[in-house]
Amino acid sequence: MPSATKVERVTELKKQIEGANALLLTEYRGLTVSEITALRRSLREVDASLAVIKNTLMMRAANDAGITELDELLAGPSAVAFVTGQDVVAVAKKLKDAAKLHPALVIKGGYMDGSALDAAGANALADLESREVMLSKIAGMLKAEMSRAAAAFVAAQSQFLGLLEAYKEKLPAGDAPAPAESTEEE
Repeated sequence: MPSATKVERVTELKKQIEGANALLLTEYRGLTVSEITALRRSLREVDASLAVIKNTLMMRAANDAGITELDELLAGPSAVAFVTGQDVVAVAKKLKDAAKLHPALVIKGGYMDGSALDAAGANALADLESREVMLSKIAGMLKAEMSRAAAAFVAAQSQFLGLLEAYKEKLPAGDAPAPAESTEEE
């Protein structure tokens, strides 16, 4: 029979899982307490928290939250990054940078948008550009398309006016419509 503290911890973890936009799982074997603390601080900057959790408790909490895909990733000493912000890419980049500094830190996978990520998928997130960079690129593409549309409208108008001028030149001199005269008396 599970103890009351374990049941409480599973309930707390379930709430964290449900409140997170994504989860990234790491293996931290070989990291010192100060290195894990530094990693936690860096993840707080990007709206994420890192928790070292017993695999059985995390598995129960994930299963209670309706996530069974993480069971196979929860082997060995696991730490979970709970991403509460919108920028999952920034969190993955922080983890990947930490893994470069501390080769003992290994990204095992994660869970995002209703599906599990393997190690390659979680690492691929870190290779994406940040949310701000991608949004600015989209804005640039939209601006370019609007410029092209404006140029097409100007070109069409110019061609139409050219066509009218050519038609006007073909008309005999007497058939050309006279300019509208002013009806005001001076």
